[in-house]
Amino acid sequence: MNTTTITSARLGESYRKIDHPSGLTILLYPMPEFASAYAIFATNYGSVDETFKTQTDGDFVTVPAGIAHFLEHKLFENEEGDAFLRYASTGANANAFTSFDKTAYLFSCTDKFAESLDILLDFVSRPYFTPATVEKEQGIIGQEIKMYEDSPEWRVYFNLLGALYHSNPVRIDIAGTVDTIAKIDADLLHRCYNTFYNLHNMTLAVAGNFDPAQVLAAADRHLKTAPPMEIERKNPWEPWEVKEKIVTQNLPVAQPLFQIGFKGEPGADEAANLWGKIADEVLLDIVAGDSTPLYRCLFDDGLINQSFEGEGMSNRDYSLIFYAGESRDPEKVRDALLEEITRLQKDGIPQPIFERVKKAVYGRYMGMYGRPDAIGGLLITAQFADCDAYQPLEMLAALTLEQINQRLNQSMNPERCAISIVRG
Repeated sequence: MNTTTITSARLGESYRKIDHPSGLTILLYPMPEFASAYAIFATNYGSVDETFKTQTDGDFVTVPAGIAHFLEHKLFENEEGDAFLRYASTGANANAFTSFDKTAYLFSCTDKFAESLDILLDFVSRPYFTPATVEKEQGIIGQEIKMYEDSPEWRVYFNLLGALYHSNPVRIDIAGTVDTIAKIDADLLHRCYNTFYNLHNMTLAVAGNFDPAQVLAAADRHLKTAPPMEIERKNPWEPWEVKEKIVTQNLPVAQPLFQIGFKGEPGADEAANLWGKIADEVLLDIVAGDSTPLYRCLFDDGLINQSFEGEGMSNRDYSLIFYAGESRDPEKVRDALLEEITRLQKDGIPQPIFERVKKAVYGRYMGMYGRPDAIGGLLITAQFADCDAYQPLEMLAALTLEQINQRLNQSMNPERCAISIVRG
């Protein structure tokens, strides 16, 4: 079992990376001063992974949209019942999520850590699918999809993705559609599970107050050696331009919701995408953070409120950033944003503003290293980007004004802008 200690001179902290004989990467970040422990067991597999092949496949297979999320739901249920009921006996706070690029199962606890970890490793590593249980889950997730179709916050988001992208699966709801999940069967679930839940494609991260020996003992008990797996993923060709400049939908809202997005270019690899996401966080605050003149002007004019915020996403075959909020006139907000972006692209970002925002974002990241749950998320994100968990700080520290001006032109091209609006 190969063990590496990864150290940050900047923080004066370290964690252990263990290559378990099963094929699983285990990351251990002890924080004995805390009362709680946080564990997250994740696979490098998300909703966009619809077309793929392994080294033993003759050709690519395309599976129905929503199957990654469907798998997440199904793994909680096996012959012994629901995993949440098992967690109830330990008092752990458990959850799971599927995103565009990963699926994760997690828990936090202040007591009975070893028992909760046993539950986590057991149910994720023992799939149980039958035609009857799959059909039952189709009904449950179908109702969930219909519920989100009526959610203004959900629709304004996916309407934006649908406006930005022509064919990339990021434009499709993570849960899929009622029609796509109807095509899911036990055989397809096993195909996806055996591909993406191969332990060579997974990581277990634990942070907080725990005994590392208990983690390794649990891994030895529950995890069988997995064969090496090479996964090749393929997404449809995506045009340079956005699909639509504006998309609107009518739903019951007190004030129009909006999201203004920019379609960027993904990096050459996952480390480049992680760097891009961090650079975009700095950019979002430089252009329209809550300390900027633009924000104050829009706020004072009643065009935005405290719900206004920005977010960036950059992974594999997609990269985008967007601002979201509520406004009586979303198009005016868009026009003001585009005017400010054009000005900054022409004049350049002033050095003092760049340094101030960079320090603020750096401070936010520093704060994450003081929370077990945030560290767990950083460990997983960094591992899937083939980096260590201290890289975000180093990327921020090394970020230059020249780089951020270049990124402004790449990430906020006015020609690749779209706006999604939900009106009442």
